[in-house]
Amino acid sequence: MRQAALDYHANPKPGKISIELTTPAETARDLALAYSPGVAEPVREIAADKDNAYKYTAKGNLVAVISNGTAILGLGNLGALASKPVMEGKSLLFKRFAGVDSIDIEVDTESPQDFIDTVKRIACSFGGINLEDIKAPECFEIEKRLIEACDIPVFHDDQHGTAIVTAAGMLNALDIAGKKIEDARLVCLGAGSAAISCVKLLISCGMTPANILMLDSKGVIHTGRTDLNQYKADFSVETDCRTLDDAIDGADAFLGLSGSDLLSGDQLAKMAEQPIVFACANPDPEIRPELANEVRPDVIMATGRSDFPNQVNNVLGFPFIFRGALDVRASRINEEMKIAAVHAIRELAKEEVVQEVVDAYEGIELKYGPDYIIPKPTDPRLLGIVSAAVAKAAVETGVARLSYPANYPLNSVSDI
Repeated sequence: MRQAALDYHANPKPGKISIELTTPAETARDLALAYSPGVAEPVREIAADKDNAYKYTAKGNLVAVISNGTAILGLGNLGALASKPVMEGKSLLFKRFAGVDSIDIEVDTESPQDFIDTVKRIACSFGGINLEDIKAPECFEIEKRLIEACDIPVFHDDQHGTAIVTAAGMLNALDIAGKKIEDARLVCLGAGSAAISCVKLLISCGMTPANILMLDSKGVIHTGRTDLNQYKADFSVETDCRTLDDAIDGADAFLGLSGSDLLSGDQLAKMAEQPIVFACANPDPEIRPELANEVRPDVIMATGRSDFPNQVNNVLGFPFIFRGALDVRASRINEEMKIAAVHAIRELAKEEVVQEVVDAYEGIELKYGPDYIIPKPTDPRLLGIVSAAVAKAAVETGVARLSYPANYPLNSVSDI
């Protein structure tokens, strides 16, 4: 696998993305229009009205994937340049699944202020900015300040993309288990950017804050602790629980965004009837599905891996969220747009699976239930359903600068 991955990135030429021309550039007239003197005309139009950049340049369908490499996948802080394969991969996914042109930008600094200044100065080039692999807690400040400073969508996918797909799966898992979200008790192991965003979005979707116990490396986040930063403190609750073993007793759902093998079989055994376990640490989950199913045959299980049912995969969200936001020229991606994406994804899982998906998964039966709580990334309907839901929410909440597109919902990338 290691050599195959290296060969994939090296051949037929290094990297995964390239630039292509969208207009003719063959004749002397073509070149005169593409550059001097013809290019002066759109320059004048944009100088007179900056919105003309959407008419005469690629800005409206162009997203920058930007990182400083301080939290690369599960590998940690390996630096900006080492993050480039991941950022190119994100650009590949934008193009493959939603027809969004994307370019990766690696910013060689660990200073939040320097990073913010750099992104602010280049933001006018793009229709949207996808932040990626930036460590917590700096990522919260960086995203917040860039949203305030920029008039285009700024979206930290490690936070919100993970949260949207997790919430969609969790809502369906609770439905299948016959549990109400407002009554469900959740234990969240992990208190980084993804965990905090997942819990915030679940609360926006109806989960009761008092029913949530979040744990960091020091144990349960409770009101008696004095070592919490402002982001963790928002999730402190009054409780006698101090350890995962305490917290998991009788819990309806477990959300793991931490590390491998941190949930034991004995702890899973203590959970409520039809427990829901999202063990999303990569590449090795908090508990292996084989062990989880042996200990609790009634478990509804999800992981971050593609070789088990119910993969929590950000590609179900971010390409289509940006597609919808770009198509109505949204100034930001707000909470209502995120919730719209959650419900669009969860409802698609309840639909009959199309043959294209069945073929991609070699005929495995896929039907709404414990082993199919979220759609597969290859489902072509994601583009139309999720993008349309996000675009509609942007229009309804007043952050769109264009009306709902007449060609929606999209049927394929070729419609763009």
